[in-house]
Formats: sequence, structure tokens, C-alpha cells
Amino acid sequence: MSRLLVVSAGLAVTLLRVSTAGAQVSPRGFAVNRLEPSERGSEWFTTESLDFRGHFRPALGVVGDYQYRPLSIYDKDGKVVADLVKHQFTMNAGASFVLLERLRLGLNLPVLLYNQGEAGLLKGIRYEGPTSDQGVGDLRFSLDVRLVGAYRDAFTLGVGASLWVPTGSRQDYASDGAVRVAPRLLVAGNPGIFAYALKAGFTHHAGDGKPFGEETTGGGTDAFAAASAGVRFLGDTGLVGPEVSTSSSVDGFFARRTTPVEALLGSHVTFGAFRWGLGVGGGLTRGYGSPTSRVLFNVEWSPAIVLDRDKDGVDDLADACPDAAGPRRDDPAQNGCADRDSDGILDKDDACMNAQGVRTNDIRTNGCPADRDGDGVHDSDDACPDVPGRETRDPKTTGCPATREREPERDSDGDGVLDKEDACLDIPGQKASDPNTNGCPDADRDKDGILNAQDACPDEPGRADADPKRSGCPKATVTDGAITLVEPIKFKTASAVLEQDRGTQDALEGVIAVLRGHPEIKALEVQGHTDNRGGAAANKRLSQERAASVVKWLQAHGLVIELKASGKGQESPVDTNATDEGRTHNRRVEFLVSPQKSPPKQP
Repeated sequence: MSRLLVVSAGLAVTLLRVSTAGAQVSPRGFAVNRLEPSERGSEWFTTESLDFRGHFRPALGVVGDYQYRPLSIYDKDGKVVADLVKHQFTMNAGASFVLLERLRLGLNLPVLLYNQGEAGLLKGIRYEGPTSDQGVGDLRFSLDVRLVGAYRDAFTLGVGASLWVPTGSRQDYASDGAVRVAPRLLVAGNPGIFAYALKAGFTHHAGDGKPFGEETTGGGTDAFAAASAGVRFLGDTGLVGPEVSTSSSVDGFFARRTTPVEALLGSHVTFGAFRWGLGVGGGLTRGYGSPTSRVLFNVEWSPAIVLDRDKDGVDDLADACPDAAGPRRDDPAQNGCADRDSDGILDKDDACMNAQGVRTNDIRTNGCPADRDGDGVHDSDDACPDVPGRETRDPKTTGCPATREREPERDSDGDGVLDKEDACLDIPGQKASDPNTNGCPDADRDKDGILNAQDACPDEPGRADADPKRSGCPKATVTDGAITLVEPIKFKTASAVLEQDRGTQDALEGVIAVLRGHPEIKALEVQGHTDNRGGAAANKRLSQERAASVVKWLQAHGLVIELKASGKGQESPVDTNATDEGRTHNRRVEFLVSPQKSPPKQP
């Protein structure tokens, strides 16, 4: 009996030692999900859009997060030996509160709806899978402050911190088992249709950092970073783009297993007070917590907020003039913009916003009343609207040339018009039946209906043009043995068919006008040129066909001189073929006058 007691006691001690030894090496898990969802109210999954609008504005929502194989054991050949966590589906319930457009409070609670894995051996140590299929993760509290910029600015800066309370279970790979705190720097921007966001900081773990696979997890300090970039669509209500996030243990900085890197493509669309999002991606490394694939979705609600700085009833996001009140308009470029003088030129572009005027290409005169003689005195006030003068207080003389005491029988400027009849005493001019212009310079020397002051070619008749550098100039001129065109001749894409646009017609008519004005030109070579896209032989053929089309058009419109069509293909570029603009210049038609029949060079 005594021997039995001794044997039993020895067996109990042995079992206790085995049990104790097993407990000492039995590893504990950690929070395997390394992707921390953004605060509710963000248009990204991993970063912050820093929307701090509102004096007390809540946002409520959920972020669904499914991971496939976030924690697996691999053999030396990279084959999966065991999936400690194979499937993990988490629903992140959260809320945020923006205060005074400057401060934001946030909270997030991960709820594990499905958490499944299996046991496996890693470096001789047995690791168990999750003990429960359902559970919760660590509750997160956040506080962020906006420092610089505002929502949708090109650059917005904020700082903040998050605190995790260990409400989850390490055995379920849902918690680090200790308090964590993470200071962070936040950047966001929205230049035009593009948007970006950056997040960086470090996480300090109060846990003891038990080893997992000989690397520390659940303790110490991690550095983390995330970046997002995207493009807005659906009238600025949608945002789509890639997001990348990573973290690394400071104890083993950039070690392969403790540096998970993930990338995903996400999209969010906002309809009124609701925002919907979907993202797909996966791990770029095999670090702990880097899943083979991940699917995210979110649904959230936040009161729609309308900013209207100029109080005109048009939301700043739709207001083309957000700082100057104006009516609602159908044209997005004019919506919310004022036009006080109702001349069709918005106040923001109108140099004379209180007086009806005409549109010009000069910001100093755009929207101002017409000034035909270009003397700075509007026609409505100018006593001599067709003669340059100076502004005076006398409405009878303002805008007229300077006057002095007239000597009736004298011709002070020597133009043949006596002072008593000369409207421009000190400026040589010409006789005219109009007493207001008699003795003044000809306001339209080339008689093309465009006054000299607005005529870019005052001595050559031409047509009016919206471009002040071309207005009043002929559409074609003879220079250095060639006919130079103001407008290029255009063809339909990859075709020899002439375009029927106004510019092409003007150019062709300009060629005829020049040739009829120079009867000494008896022969003309029409050369076609292309850019370098396509085969050389095909380009040669196309350029020949285009030159022949021009010759055919000229002949059909009565030109009877000798005409030769030549296709040069891509042989003689005048600009680079590396840009669209350069290729446009290279696609051209040139008109060369035969040397022996060239007119004398124009002065």
C-alpha cells in the first residue's frame, strides 16, 4: 500500500512537471489583422481624407473585412504547411464626431463573425488555431486635430493618436493582450480631380512581446505607414484609387516576417448622407498578418453638409465662384457666378463689371464698352470714337486729339488740311468728308473693315479673328518662295478627305486669293507631309493622296496654273514626333513656288 502511494505520488509529480513544462512553451497569439480601418467619415479604407466639416457632425458606419490566409506556416519551398488563421471575417463597427471643424473623436470595435484556422508546428513549436469562431477584437479610441488646410484643399495636415483597449482574445488572434497607443501624422489633399492621403506613426505595445516564430509580436514598438492616391468621378461624388499600407517591428526593422505590406484598390461613392465602398487586394509579402487576399466593404451615414462661403445658395463644391455671390446656372463653369452688368461676361472676368461691354482677349478691356480707336476712352464716351485721342473732362472733346488755338489759314501738321478744318491739328492725316475725321490718319488703311488699332496687319486686308494676333490679316501670304498659311489644312483621320471646317476652307481660299493677286506665279508644287506614326510606305502614299486632294480642290475652284502634287511622307519633320503638338505640326501641306517663276520677295 505504501509502495502504491509512493508510485502514485511520483506519477503525479511527473504529470505536473510535464503539464508545467507544456504551459511554459505554449505560445500565445496576437492581433493578426494589421490593417487598421480609417475613421468613419473618410473616403479611404486605410488613410484619412481629413473631412473636419461641421461644428458637431457625427458619422456612423461599418467596415466589413474578409482575410484569406493572414497567418500561415510555410516550408522552405514556400508551400503552405498549416493555416493558423485561414479565414477571418471582421465587421468593424465605428463612429466619429467632428467638433468645431477642428477636432475629431473616433472609436472602432472589431467584431469577428468568422475566425477559422488549424494547429501547426513552427520551428518545433506547436501553435493552435483560433479557439473560437466568433469574438471581438481590441476596442480603439482616436483623437485627431486638423492643423493646416481644409477638406478638398491641395494640402491638409493633421496630427492625432489612437488607443487600443485589450477587449479581444490572444487565443483568437484578435488582440495583443495589452494596451497599445499610436501617435500619428495625417496628410490629405485634393488638387482638382486628383486626391491623395498619407498616414505615418508608430505603435507602442505595453505587452510583454512573447516570441512568435522567434520574432517578437504583440509587444515593443512598431512603425507604420499608409498611402492612398485616386481620381474623383461621378461629378466628384466618387473616388477610386490604390492604397498601400505597411508596418514593421522596431526590434526587427524590415525583417521579412514582421514587415507585412499590403496593397488594395478601393472605391467609394457618396449619395446624399450615405457612403458606400468596396476594396480588393492582398499582401505583397509573407509577413505575419499579410493575407493572401482581402476584400473590404463599408457602409456609413453622416449628415450631408453644404458649405456656401458666399451665401448664394450654391454649394462651394459646385460653385465656380465660391467667394462671390451669384445665381445658380446650368453651366458648371458659370454656376454661382455674378454678371452685374448683364453683358454675358462674368464679374470675375469683367474688367468693367458695372458697365455693359464686349468680350476681348485682353484682361484689361474684357467686358468693357467698345473702344474702336484704342485710345482708352470707351466709344460710348468718346467724342471722336474713330480717332485716337486723350481723355478730358469735357464730354465734347474727351477721346479727341489734343487741340490748341487754331490759326485758320495755317496747316500745322502739313497734311494739306488747314487748321480751321483739321480735326487732328498735330497729326498728319488725309482729307475726309466727315468733319470729325478730316485731317486725321486713316483709321482703316487697308479698308478691310477692321480699324488700325485692332488690325494685326493694318496694311493688308484680312478677316476679323478672335485671336488679336491674327485679326485683320490675310489667310495666306507669299514669303521666301512659299505660300504661308495662317490656318492649317486638315484631313479626316488616316484619310485624304478634306475637313469641311472653317479653318481649312479659309486656308484654301487664301491660297487662291494669293495666286490671283500674283499673276506672275505660273507653277506651284503642293507637298503633303505626315508624322511618323504608321509605316513609312503607307505615310508616303497617304501624303501623296492628300497633296492630290488639295490640287483637285484648287482646280475645281478655277485655278488654272501648273500644279504638281508631291507626297513626302514622314521624311521632313518640322517638329518632334514625341508629342501630340509636334506631330500636329508635322502633319501639314506646303505650297512651294517654282524658283524661276517666283515673285519678288515681299518687303
